[in-house]
Amino acid sequence: MTEPAFWVVIPAAGVGRRMGSSVPKQYLELDGRLVIDHTIERLLLHPMVDGLYLALSEEDQRWQDAEFAGHPDLVCVPGGRERCNSVFNALTALRACADPHDWVLVHDAARPCVRRSDVDRLIQMVRTHDVGGLLGLMVSDTMKRTDAVDQVVGTVERAHLWRAFTPQMFRLGVLFDALKGALDAGFLVTDEASAIEWVGMRPIMVESQPDNLKITRPEDLALAAFYLERQAAEAGAA
Repeated sequence: MTEPAFWVVIPAAGVGRRMGSSVPKQYLELDGRLVIDHTIERLLLHPMVDGLYLALSEEDQRWQDAEFAGHPDLVCVPGGRERCNSVFNALTALRACADPHDWVLVHDAARPCVRRSDVDRLIQMVRTHDVGGLLGLMVSDTMKRTDAVDQVVGTVERAHLWRAFTPQMFRLGVLFDALKGALDAGFLVTDEASAIEWVGMRPIMVESQPDNLKITRPEDLALAAFYLERQAAEAGAA
């Protein structure tokens, strides 16, 4: 059997309502570039990656001005109503040229700070795993559960509790089948690992650096800019 290829899927059809901006968060400016340009560069230019499938809204008028528009190893596909629909559309298109045994790394468009070392660690630890895995960070704060009016109803045991990040890495065939099953059942999963869990499999968690930030709110842009500057300084000092 030939060695499996590595593909990236980035769902980027969302509008980012919590940012309070008329511009989708993936197209906001960050350190002199678009958020999505930072994000794509971190994955598409990784030496293990064979190509990237980007799911865009059919109303998207901004992608044409992005740095990687027209890149020969990047394919654009129509996005869907929810993140999971966009990922499914990308996987459907990818199946036309990829092997079911190939690996797919699904990454959030609004995570522009993921480190090369974290992607390396994910690939190294997951490529020999039976199911797949994802980047994340163990919870260190005390966790509270509330009711509908934000009154605390209990404290959640934080041992073995993780925050789920991306990329999330699974075999193309396994992920496609799991996501299709979840969608057919009306289960709109919020990440790929949830679909894998839904069919009874157990992915592994791989520890990420804390600066693998997902830009969700306006204040996250300044924090992401700080992380990028710090990473650049670290690289320069190495």
